[in-house]
Amino acid sequence: MSSNTNLNKRWLFLGVGVFTMLFSGVLYAWSILKIPFKEVFGWSDKSLALNFTLTMCFFCLGAFFGSLICKRIGPKITLIIAGLLVGVGFISTGFLKPELPYLLYVTYALLSGTGIGISYNVVVSTVNSWFPDKKGLCSGCLMMGFGISTLLLGNVVSSLFENENVGWSKAYIILGAVVGVVIIIAGIILKKPSADISFPQPKAKKSTKKENFEVRDYTTKEMLKSFTFWRAFVFMILITAVGNTVISFARDLVISVDAAPALATTLVGVLSIFNGIGRILTGALYDALGRKTTMLASNILTIFAAGLTLVAVLTNSLPLCIVGLCLTGLSYGSCPTITSAFTASFYGTKYFPTNYSITNFNLIVASFIATFSSSLLTSTGSYTAPFILLLSLAVVALGLNFTIRKP
Repeated sequence: MSSNTNLNKRWLFLGVGVFTMLFSGVLYAWSILKIPFKEVFGWSDKSLALNFTLTMCFFCLGAFFGSLICKRIGPKITLIIAGLLVGVGFISTGFLKPELPYLLYVTYALLSGTGIGISYNVVVSTVNSWFPDKKGLCSGCLMMGFGISTLLLGNVVSSLFENENVGWSKAYIILGAVVGVVIIIAGIILKKPSADISFPQPKAKKSTKKENFEVRDYTTKEMLKSFTFWRAFVFMILITAVGNTVISFARDLVISVDAAPALATTLVGVLSIFNGIGRILTGALYDALGRKTTMLASNILTIFAAGLTLVAVLTNSLPLCIVGLCLTGLSYGSCPTITSAFTASFYGTKYFPTNYSITNFNLIVASFIATFSSSLLTSTGSYTAPFILLLSLAVVALGLNFTIRKP
């Protein structure tokens, strides 16, 4: 088979990758998926917030170990393992009992979080390897699928929760079976490009010419020794924390400004739409205007998102809160696309799977900020303090943003 014929397959692989990410992203629908544990079991907001934090921790660890496993046994078996973990995790969650709240940390956070982390890294790195000339676009499409999952699957699961013939337990079992199978099928289809394929060369952009640096493949050890990496890593923590926190309590936030529960669930889906839009727009922006402009735009958007939502909370304004959620979705959607494209652009593609999984560890710290924000909410009884914190972090990120230079 010719090199060009094999090259044409990359668009099929991108489609499979987006479809897989669409199902994997349901993990982020936690503000909807936690409803039965809060309303039926009566578990506390604090324990449920901790579950989201632990989920993000295992998600990042899964991505890291997934990159190592994939090196040894390839994407096929690695994704099959990931699919089994996700399936068992969600299905087991459907059998939880009210008197055993901590098992949620095992079934949802450990098993499903790890499995989705593995699939996330393997799908992104495998599909990205087919698009060295379109890093931003490819990352944006994949992240879009992951981002809009909450809208599509989250609302489906919410409907199943309310269906008397299904209920929350069967809904989790169905969810586990479907997501697990999708990931396993992706493992059967996706593969790395062969060495004989000739890819189109990336087009030079004026914006990127201003940031000339040695283009080479950095090992993970070399990347970790780079001061540039740590500045970018902290920057990513700070802007990711805003979206991560809002996602963890989005539904309750909207209800606090007098939205009906049904509308609140819908608005969580709207947040995911803008999350997905932000991911693909950021990818296109990164390809067109370069790293500096993209990261600055993302940072400024995050400041506006946190600031406007704070005003909405202070004035008890539902319209402002809706706009704030949309902006938050856009800003949060930019984070994973920047993380992926930045890692590939600055540190090369040869060690990308492991380097990317390390860079993604920013989610762990950002998730603990989300937990701390929930504690502030509990102690103060208001969303004001959490959003003052988030706005402050976004402003600090802006100062740090200007210091990021070539590795």
